[in-house]
Amino acid sequence: MSRRSFVTGTASFVAAALISNQAFGATQNNPTFAAYPFTLGVASGDPEPDGVVIWTRLAPKPLEGGGMGRESVRVAWQVAEDEAMTRIVRSGTAVANADWAHSVHVEVEGLRPDRWYWYRFKAGTELSPVGRTRTMPAANTLPERLRFAVASCQKYEEGYYTALEHMAREDLDLVLFLGDYIYEKGTTPNSVRPHPTPEVFTLQDYRDRYALYKLDPALQAAHHAAPWVVTWDDHEVYNNYANDIHQFPAENPRDTFLKRRAAAYQAYYEHQPLRRRNMPKGPNMKLYRTVSAGRLAAFNVLDTRQYRTDQPQGDGAKPWDPVLLDPKGTLLGSTQRDWLYKTLDRSPTSWNVLAQQVMMQPNGRGTPPLYSMDQWPGYEFERRAVLTRLREAKVRNPVVLAGDIHSNWGNALTSDFDRPDGAVVAPEFVCTSITSGGNGTNQPEGVERMYAANPGVKYFNNERGYLRCELTPAQWRTDYRTVEYVTRPGAPIQTRRTLVVESGRPAPQVA
Repeated sequence: MSRRSFVTGTASFVAAALISNQAFGATQNNPTFAAYPFTLGVASGDPEPDGVVIWTRLAPKPLEGGGMGRESVRVAWQVAEDEAMTRIVRSGTAVANADWAHSVHVEVEGLRPDRWYWYRFKAGTELSPVGRTRTMPAANTLPERLRFAVASCQKYEEGYYTALEHMAREDLDLVLFLGDYIYEKGTTPNSVRPHPTPEVFTLQDYRDRYALYKLDPALQAAHHAAPWVVTWDDHEVYNNYANDIHQFPAENPRDTFLKRRAAAYQAYYEHQPLRRRNMPKGPNMKLYRTVSAGRLAAFNVLDTRQYRTDQPQGDGAKPWDPVLLDPKGTLLGSTQRDWLYKTLDRSPTSWNVLAQQVMMQPNGRGTPPLYSMDQWPGYEFERRAVLTRLREAKVRNPVVLAGDIHSNWGNALTSDFDRPDGAVVAPEFVCTSITSGGNGTNQPEGVERMYAANPGVKYFNNERGYLRCELTPAQWRTDYRTVEYVTRPGAPIQTRRTLVVESGRPAPQVA
């Protein structure tokens, strides 16, 4: 592929560059770089029927602040119908703004629905890798099927991204990433892949941490293979934070923590394929939204961190207490919850998905049973309210997706957890981690006792990996794809269990 071929079919490129001299003044149109600038690869996300976001960041010195200086840079982009980039259908230029770490977010429009496309960028004489992406089906169509992966929790120092290598080879239309894209702490002792940086606090700290993760070839390959829809959990800022409250508030006052949250949110936006409407404003960033695949599925992407009240009874695992039924306790916040209810009420799709961070099914352990206050069991009033709303509003085929817990779960959710044998409202599929927690096991100790104590739990697995889901109008199929080890490269992939849900019958069944 020659660099000259990049501008073939883009007659507007020169004109756009001339206009940019007047419109942007100091913006460089023909930069030179000390090293290859596309070290962090490319990505796409939030697909719609007529377009998609394509992303990159210029970073010739990715672990040294990027190495770009203070001038913004004009970057050209192309979208084609073929991987060789010979049939160009859209092209243009965008500014890699120095204030946003020289990241580029292009909202490509005018594409055909339900199609694969390829894309790339050019800065100066340098070409980016070619990424593959696709548009969603048109709103009034009912696709025959959709295939996607669900993943979360990729702590760099705890293992190799072997699961992402396998994910990149799957024939997927979409990837849902449900949080903990990075981890904020310094390297722990005896790490598999130790990194040189301590805990991150400042904007530059967070930028360098994202750069470290995005340098991984497997993560880049997974981004290059299909569009991603992302949301965050806690480690993109700090472990188990709640809104504006640090896990250890006595040592971290609110004002100090909000400054850190603002830095973390900006770095998150800079490194993800998100739209302009998601740009953060100080310590606030609206991330909840819906991505739809025609009339087949609506993915309601939630944010259970930014608006939640503090964990009841403090953080950690605690026994049942009436405080869990406090109606003021919330994971979603009233504005997001109202938006979700209205979105579900008017949804025309066959499947209505809550793509969010933390497990909804209670998982009591011990005598008396202890429940995680950081997950939905710590907010029992709102959990019951959401599931009751799903049942009473007769939302069509609701499905809950979650991550966070570093293990695989398949659950049958009821609206009254005092009656676990009650009618099932929705299935819940929980993905394990990519690496967090290190090597797992397929035969965890005490699993039979856990099943007996938690009848809503239908499957549990403690290996690393991801979910592979195939969706048709009649059936939802979830394959639990796992690797046996992550402390060294090369683990093979296997499907440990497959659960299916038939339309109109929400209880998950073993295939």
